[in-house]
Amino acid sequence: MKKVALFFGSFNPIHIGHMIIADHVVNHTQCKEVWFVVSPHNPLKDKKTLLADHHRLAMVVRATENDMRFRASDIEFHLDQPSYTVNTLVHLKEKYPNVEFSLLLGGDNLASLHKWKNFESILENHPIICYSRPHFDTSELDLKGNITILDAPLMQISSSHIRKQIAEGHSVKYLMPLEAWQYLDEMNFYR
Repeated sequence: MKKVALFFGSFNPIHIGHMIIADHVVNHTQCKEVWFVVSPHNPLKDKKTLLADHHRLAMVVRATENDMRFRASDIEFHLDQPSYTVNTLVHLKEKYPNVEFSLLLGGDNLASLHKWKNFESILENHPIICYSRPHFDTSELDLKGNITILDAPLMQISSSHIRKQIAEGHSVKYLMPLEAWQYLDEMNFYR
């Protein structure tokens, strides 16, 4: 059975930290593909700070299109909103019955998993691959379920940092995949 890691996120915008984590997953787990699932509305985040869905997807497509191990997914654009991971997983399993989907989460998201809709079902039915986040110690989590803590590089970069740098007039060219940065720059986002 094909194994795929699902990297859910707003990707507002996608950055090299996302790409490095995805690369680490395919190199160090049984998942040989990472699908970047662009979320139109995370119920735990404020939607008004997001670029339009199609722009965030366009940047993810550009960032992933030259690497066969990665795929941009707009699956949640076609489901009810707000997006609930449990619903997306059911839909993906129906659409791809021969794929085993794992969730790729940062430690901060894993710590808040208990707030997710039907989180027990997610834990019962899907492996979770967790990577460390700055200022968050995954060793303090009470882990129950099929959870792997990935010894991945600690990324000191975030989408909010990129947005702030752009708003302050600084270059972020080397913080993003080149193709995604070119799209962002051409569209004058976050200025």
